[in-house]
Amino acid sequence: MIPARMIPLVLKYIVRHRARTLLTLCGVATAMFLFCAVQAMRSGVATATQETASETNLVVYRENRFCPFTSQLPEDYTRTIAAIPGVKSVAPMRIVVSNCRASLDVVTFRGVQEAALQDSDFELLGGSLADWTRRNDAAIVGERLAQRRGLTVGDRLSAAGITVSIAGILTSDNPQDQNVAYVHLDFIQRAAGNKQGIVTQFNVEVTDPNQLDAVASAIDTAFEDSQAPTWTSSEKAFVARAVTDIVRLVEFAGWLGIGSLVAIFALVANAISLSVQDRVKDHAVMQTLGYPESLITRLVVIESLGLSLLGGILGVAVASIISRFGQFTFSVEGLSVIIHADALTIALGLGICAVIGVGAGLLPAIRAARLSTAEAFRAV
Repeated sequence: MIPARMIPLVLKYIVRHRARTLLTLCGVATAMFLFCAVQAMRSGVATATQETASETNLVVYRENRFCPFTSQLPEDYTRTIAAIPGVKSVAPMRIVVSNCRASLDVVTFRGVQEAALQDSDFELLGGSLADWTRRNDAAIVGERLAQRRGLTVGDRLSAAGITVSIAGILTSDNPQDQNVAYVHLDFIQRAAGNKQGIVTQFNVEVTDPNQLDAVASAIDTAFEDSQAPTWTSSEKAFVARAVTDIVRLVEFAGWLGIGSLVAIFALVANAISLSVQDRVKDHAVMQTLGYPESLITRLVVIESLGLSLLGGILGVAVASIISRFGQFTFSVEGLSVIIHADALTIALGLGICAVIGVGAGLLPAIRAARLSTAEAFRAV
């Protein structure tokens, strides 16, 4: 650290060359914005696809099918699945999507039975389940879908040839709940091509997380000789399979994030090197007055840290605002990856900026401190 009386001196150094400082801050902010955007995508993918030891949910899908349009299973599979040891509950679901390909604006209708929706773990921000129960064409929509489409309770939503009335808006920690519209199962079966008795998938909850694989295998074995064989996996593994292309895109984007950090280092190091060269005379005078080398070193490092953090704060602020109000969601095959710059992403970005600021300023600081008084005056 440096004495408090030296802080105005550091600020003076930062603003001495306003144009250079402004360009450096803009460059650091742009690079940090890119880094935070990449980290937000990585965080969204991790949240949607990483399994935990407490995972108890399975998804039963039609074997060798991908888009919900192609997965068709008899609804009466429910009884067989419920009878398998280790199964706690079974919820048949009919899914209709406005677009099965990867997109940032997909409406996903999930047709569910009333009991399944009542047992769901979400909170209503508006409307009520009672309103949903009373109307056959009612829907409860996720918070992100409502914000993206500007929907409120009582509005009507039309997509994929289906029109529903908004009976409630939900919020949930599950990213798959935030971008969907829950409707009555029998309603969507009729609305989506008169498919009574046909569902897209079954959501199964098991009694013991340790039995997840065994129950999945038992379900697939039960239907392996039927006309509609199944493929069963954990919910997170099911999402991971569907969003494979998005995962690869995010992995590639990770290199862009690394490149942005290198750019920040280069920008700050260049600015501090030029600043130190401009202050050779100042440092010579300070040495003449008896200021220790360690103080000169710290002054330069603090200046570098300040530049890096100021640019970083600007970059993460812009990333947070755009993430908050943009409501970006990657959707594919009716499944969603939420892009959100959370507190951890912001803290990571600022922490990296601090480390880069110290590292970028260290070498110029050591050179400035070790320059002899005679050499410094000759360089003036």
